[in-house]
Amino acid sequence: MRITDLMSEQAIMLGAAPDSKNQAIDIMVGLHEVAGNIVDAKVYKEGILKRESEGSTAIGEGIAIPHAKNRAVKRPAVAAMTVPQGVDYEALDGMPSNLFFMIAAPEDGGDVHLEVLSRLSMLLMDEDFRKSLLAAKDKKEFLKVIDEKEIEKFPQEVSNNSQEHDIAGEKENQNNGYRVLAVTACPTGIAHTYMAAEALEKAGQKLGYPLKAETNGSGGVKNRLTRSEIEQCDGIIVAADKNVEMARFDGKPVIITKVADGIHKPEELINKIVNKEAPIYHSSEGVNKEQSQENESVGRKIYKHLMNGVSHMLPFVIGGGILIAIAFLLDDYSINPAKFGTNTPVAAWFKSLGDTAFGFMLPILAGFIAMSIADRPGLMVGFVGGAIASNGMTFANPEGNVSAGFLGALLAGFVSGYIIIGLKKLCSYLPDILEGIKPVLIYPVAGLLAIGCVMCIINPVMGMINSGLGNGLTYIETTWGGIIVGCIVAGMMAVDMGGPFNKAAYLFGTGLLTGGASSKVMAAVMIGGMVPPIAIALATTFFKKKFTADERKSGFVNYIMGLCFITEGAIPFAASDPLRVIPACVVGSAVAGGISEAFGCSIRAPHGGVFVFALVEHPLGYIAALVVGSLAGMLLLGLLKKNVNKETA
Repeated sequence: MRITDLMSEQAIMLGAAPDSKNQAIDIMVGLHEVAGNIVDAKVYKEGILKRESEGSTAIGEGIAIPHAKNRAVKRPAVAAMTVPQGVDYEALDGMPSNLFFMIAAPEDGGDVHLEVLSRLSMLLMDEDFRKSLLAAKDKKEFLKVIDEKEIEKFPQEVSNNSQEHDIAGEKENQNNGYRVLAVTACPTGIAHTYMAAEALEKAGQKLGYPLKAETNGSGGVKNRLTRSEIEQCDGIIVAADKNVEMARFDGKPVIITKVADGIHKPEELINKIVNKEAPIYHSSEGVNKEQSQENESVGRKIYKHLMNGVSHMLPFVIGGGILIAIAFLLDDYSINPAKFGTNTPVAAWFKSLGDTAFGFMLPILAGFIAMSIADRPGLMVGFVGGAIASNGMTFANPEGNVSAGFLGALLAGFVSGYIIIGLKKLCSYLPDILEGIKPVLIYPVAGLLAIGCVMCIINPVMGMINSGLGNGLTYIETTWGGIIVGCIVAGMMAVDMGGPFNKAAYLFGTGLLTGGASSKVMAAVMIGGMVPPIAIALATTFFKKKFTADERKSGFVNYIMGLCFITEGAIPFAASDPLRVIPACVVGSAVAGGISEAFGCSIRAPHGGVFVFALVEHPLGYIAALVVGSLAGMLLLGLLKKNVNKETA
């Protein structure tokens, strides 16, 4: 959805002069009312004020994007206003705001406001674009500036209708002649996915090779590659840390790499395609995945399989964890401490719903790991293996008594996948007439029996390991203090910011949380992931001479990403200066994690950032940990970094 499609001249005011934040809001609400976008100005304004009470929508650099989604809105729309003299809108950088976009979204309009907000934020990061808007002589020129920028930024706009999409894509391909295509995907589908796509597209422009990037994000596939584009291109870059649809690339030169390479090595990847250095990809039932990925290391393959399971598991962990945390928040501990979380009907309802989601976590993890290894035949076997790991089934006690927990489910996923791979090889010797019964009879029955036997052996062993880990954690906390644990796990979150160290710490925290162990570790993990982007944002604000103009522009976005527990916002800064940025972030995160443990902060929600701070035990201590850790990271970064050249400042 294009921004200009949501705007009209009636909803634009140039050269306004409000004397306060409230008056600025009144003017923009009035613009929506005059344009017929809302039916009740009072109700809509209440929505705007409610959102502002949660935190100012003035993001800095003179930009403010107030927004509301409520019943007063007739249709999605955007109102705009310029204030040459500026007005105090309580911006993050303390500076006056002079460029306003107010988004109106209907109550039943899905997440259109988030899409528009994301798009506007990306466009407004360009200083020249902002200057052009402020310099617009009339409303027509204002709209023209936005339209031209959208065309420049999103040249491959496509229809939501798949058939129309293909037709449009074919026409577009004729005009643009994409030589290189790309697919980007990270386990969570949030930051890395879009950063890699952006880096590849920019590198393509720089090198003179038109490039289109498909993103496999949390909201689904966007900018999907068409059949025509795939047929006519020179090759495809698949920068992904989880499995993506690959069969469509059969017979084409394909580079399969990690999503981080899409961010850090875009030009190198594009040149490999252009120079015909990419291997030909083959996909069929007769050619296994292992063959198509033969150039990947064992560690890389294991990581991809693991992340495929984790990416599918996370919604269950996050959704279930937050609902369980809400149950504890709403319950009355004094009624019956032994049944805390279920003492009241409302708390019990939230707890039951959250527990149900949690109950699927281990089977989903194991199932999709197995599916990543052995395709669809592996899903059922892995799912059951994860369920057996959860219920603790053994030969001695089929009803279950020794839960293998999180680690057991991990192992179940890999074992299940390779059981199916083994069965496929054995079944390759069977007559062709039996081909049809393999997926519906042989694989499920034989695979189920095999994983059942294996897990009944594994469960007691993994049960002892889990007990040992729990006892070890308790020993460290009692002997060395929980502060050490908090420092370690929080510091790990900042080592590679979304990479293996980061994921290991996060999985450790969620594993303890879902196993009913310490939620203090989860609190340290979360705050350790929030500190790096916030520390960097603070450094770009208070140590301006240490950063380029582009870095200062993107620095403000890190305030938002950090508060939302999206560590990956720090990656571009770490990539450009790793020897200074990473140590500063690790120290800041470790300090925050240690303070969190020192205050005894705990949280039963595995995600959410500031939005779940109300669920934290000892919230003031947790806020203090975040502030002190972020300031420590900022100060160390300010000391370590050198002043940039005046030409780039």
